[in-house]
Amino acid sequence: MAQDGRAIANFVLDECDKRGVEVTNLSLQKIVYFCHVWSLIELKAPLIAQRFEAWEFGPVLPYLYREFKGFDRSPIRSRATRIDALTGQSQVVRYTFDRSAADVLTKVVEFYSRLRPSDLVELTHAKDSPWYNVWNHPGSVNPGMKIADEEIVRFYSKRVAPYILQ
Repeated sequence: MAQDGRAIANFVLDECDKRGVEVTNLSLQKIVYFCHVWSLIELKAPLIAQRFEAWEFGPVLPYLYREFKGFDRSPIRSRATRIDALTGQSQVVRYTFDRSAADVLTKVVEFYSRLRPSDLVELTHAKDSPWYNVWNHPGSVNPGMKIADEEIVRFYSKRVAPYILQ
């Protein structure tokens, strides 16, 4: 079942903490994107309920960007939260995965968290990639340009997951 992107972000941040890897907002966006990508390919199911948008530096979940934008280019030192509807209190967004999803996500995070933010941006900007095709169109660039899961599957199903090649 597709989850809130904040839950996936918290998983990524927790996994990176275990490895002693610092993550910026830019890197987090791209790693969360690749978690979604490889879930679509390997698990045949969307990981995140919301669709990514094409922004200048690659795919972004806007609400996730807003959550961590205060860190700017500094490492993220908190976790994504949401307001509990019953209590009105802010709480850290939790995550749970079955074994196969956890295995894929752990491998994805381990691989992509080793890359520099600029490398992650370059990977998402590949010619004919889902981001590339949404961003490079004849009209004007507008907020809310969504990246379709079908386009993600079309592009990445022709590729070997890089964490498999390690």
